[in-house]
Amino acid sequence: MTATRQLQDGLAAVLRPELGTQVRIDNLRILTGGASRSTWAFDAVTPTGRRALILRIGPPDDVHASMELEARVQAAAAAAGVPVPHILVADNSPAALGHPFLICDEIKGETIVRRIERQLDSAGGDTARLRLLRRCAHALAAIHRADTTGLDLACEDQLLQWRRRLDAMGDTTATFEWAFRWLGAHRPPPTPTCLVHGDYRMGNLIVDGPELAAILDWELTHLGEAYEDLAWFCIRAWRFGAPPERGAGGLGSIDEFLHEYEKASQTALDPATFRWWRVLATLRWGIICRYQAQRHLSGQVRSVELATIGRRVCETEWDLLDLLDEPAADPGGAAPQHKEGWPDSSTAAAQPGLHGRPTAAELVAAVAEFLETDVRPATSGRVNFHARVAANALRIVERELLAADDSPTRAALARLGCTGEAELAAAIRAGDLDDKTHDVPSCLRALVTHRLAVAHPGYERAEHTTG
Repeated sequence: MTATRQLQDGLAAVLRPELGTQVRIDNLRILTGGASRSTWAFDAVTPTGRRALILRIGPPDDVHASMELEARVQAAAAAAGVPVPHILVADNSPAALGHPFLICDEIKGETIVRRIERQLDSAGGDTARLRLLRRCAHALAAIHRADTTGLDLACEDQLLQWRRRLDAMGDTTATFEWAFRWLGAHRPPPTPTCLVHGDYRMGNLIVDGPELAAILDWELTHLGEAYEDLAWFCIRAWRFGAPPERGAGGLGSIDEFLHEYEKASQTALDPATFRWWRVLATLRWGIICRYQAQRHLSGQVRSVELATIGRRVCETEWDLLDLLDEPAADPGGAAPQHKEGWPDSSTAAAQPGLHGRPTAAELVAAVAEFLETDVRPATSGRVNFHARVAANALRIVERELLAADDSPTRAALARLGCTGEAELAAAIRAGDLDDKTHDVPSCLRALVTHRLAVAHPGYERAEHTTG
């Protein structure tokens, strides 16, 4: 018996108490297959008709909420007025399907942001975006007022949690350490705890036109401060390329989002506290990017997608420096500013060296071009997506092979008495450079700008020129 057939039979068995003895499983298909949990869609067929359902299944771990806890939390959220899928059954036991699982109704709508953007443009553009933004703020307020009695949710210091997670990898960056120093020195007084979604952002919301149809992915839910969810929704990564004036989920302004939340929750938010949590949220995303790369590098999950995500760390570093509002590199030229026309295989002078032509950069460019022009038009789905990711990874390698002189960056390090970034990171963490409030940010801008020129040219300019 195939694994799919076994899963079909198991699903029918667990659904009989809910839907009757004549239930049959049809159209079973996988939607996502993550390292820990997978999502499947299927139809439950009974004498009265078809019911579109979703299965989430995977082994337990120390990071995600259990399936039964997710179900209890979503029930509490629904009672508070939060739009969530109705859950038919959730079980922490692996007996029925081989792993803990959760089955819920399928909700019609979109989760892919580019498709949501097209829907919003058709539904009225900025007016539709503002309507959806308000729905998101009101739904988040409802989450935070949900009754958590009896849910037995974890409550952990978020700053310490992300410090430990970074330390567990045995890897850091100087900008991360500077952010940790700032967060430790500027920590605001604690606010009341409430139910926290933990991953409230575009991509985890089902949108139908300008309406919020449902909130998904409750696996990181816990007790915490409302600011955590508010700040996470407003980091740059979850704008998905939208301009800065649409800083809240790419839908509208952060001020509008917070104002709507205040109205819905009947609370007043403190700007300084929100800023602190936004810095922590941005740092959190940077650590997650580094962790995803570590999953690839360690051999846990070999993936070109995870490997390439590691090069996004410098994006979060730039965002952190902007949020900390420190001055850019001094005009003496400490930071190697990215120039239009950063060298590529078509503009840079070929340097054949001992290996002749094509150079390593030219070979990398040729393979990237093959993926872009031949493989992608001939493929679809996940292969097409990974071909695009692989081409992007090769373009990063090409730019690194052709990269400009890094001596200005090394000079910036030397002015702080450091020979490399690891030494700088250690000095920052030890507090040895706390009094260098101009020199350290200047050096960090030099380091991050140099990395961005290879990983994502123009990222640092887009924030200030778009829109």
